[in-house]
Amino acid sequence: MTCSHVAALPREVTPDSAGGCADCAAEGRQSWAHLRMCLSCGHVACCDSSPRRHATKHFEASRHPVMRSFEPGEDWRWCHVDAAIV
Repeated sequence: MTCSHVAALPREVTPDSAGGCADCAAEGRQSWAHLRMCLSCGHVACCDSSPRRHATKHFEASRHPVMRSFEPGEDWRWCHVDAAIV
């Protein structure tokens, strides 16, 4: 399944963090559950299973709709607008 937001994404984005949640690091925290990367701008943030939920906060602030898992071996994408795996 896909959504209309996938077609509007840039072809490539560069992650803004190689080793963890950029927002947690800025707050001096080093603990998160899983990482997600915004497919509009490359922002790497922690998932909703993490205490700070920075990936969702990034969507709420930026309205960038689609993120993908930034975990090794995972390649799924999530559309926040459609609340669906795409």
